[in-house]
Amino acid sequence: MARPRQLPDDHKTLAGLPVTMITVGPAKEQIAVHLSAPLTPGRMPVVCLAGYNRNMADWSGFLRLAGQSLGARLPVLLIDLKGRGRSSDRARVAEYSSLTDAADVADVLRALAVERAVFVGQGYGGQVLMALAAQRAALIAGTVLIDAGPVSDSRALVRLRVTLNDLTGVRGEASLRPMLRRMVAADYPGALEGTLDEVARRTHFVDARGRLQPLFDPALIKLLEPFDLDDVLVAQWPLFDALRCAPLMMMRTQLTQQLRRETFEEMMRRRRDAEAFVIENQGSPALLDTGDDVEPILDFLRKVTGWSKAAA
Repeated sequence: MARPRQLPDDHKTLAGLPVTMITVGPAKEQIAVHLSAPLTPGRMPVVCLAGYNRNMADWSGFLRLAGQSLGARLPVLLIDLKGRGRSSDRARVAEYSSLTDAADVADVLRALAVERAVFVGQGYGGQVLMALAAQRAALIAGTVLIDAGPVSDSRALVRLRVTLNDLTGVRGEASLRPMLRRMVAADYPGALEGTLDEVARRTHFVDARGRLQPLFDPALIKLLEPFDLDDVLVAQWPLFDALRCAPLMMMRTQLTQQLRRETFEEMMRRRRDAEAFVIENQGSPALLDTGDDVEPILDFLRKVTGWSKAAA
């Protein structure tokens, strides 16, 4: 049985993203999805997956800019993987993996009668898309990877574990805000304090007792415990190569620790047909809140779906 996780009903970063719950797997496990526009024949959806412990709030900027440019012609489907955001936690911690998450995404699309889509994944979400390509290549019309490759950087996993452990149970609004800002400031130099606050609040909330609580299953932190800074992780290039089934765009934030530069360069070497961009002066997750960063993705979507500005 999935362990219930208490979530606030009015959390600010999720308030503008109403969701539908879809049962996937065990009867008590549900996945939260948000649709920007109805799914209708002739409209290929864009499916977005966030990073390891993150949720659909990371797509808020992208959703706003995509809506301004594409309207309802390309519905955007945001999915919270199990254990993240408003989706149920897994009953069995051992089942948290990119392979099972990919199978869940396929089940969600089946429930929504989506036969083909363009996918955008940040970090771990991109690794789920690689697994999905290996399992269900026919679903994929195109893929955008952001700070996502066939291997994670052990330094990023250790940093994430330390950060999340430090935040666990912290109490007091007065001490929380500056602490949260310090946690994310290095990834977004020059960002306004309001932006730093929003990024931090996308994965945590303050409960009635004034304690900071995660918007994800705490078991995800425990799964990071085996990693050390000097670990050399094995790259799963066969999963990356599975993305050859469709057009590919690869993006890397300039300050990310999730995707090493040499890994990104090897990805470009293996997929010389793919488009590649660097998002400057940001770390992970990419904010995707400016036209300069989002327009390359929108151009890719137009090419893959055959829809142009002139046809709008």
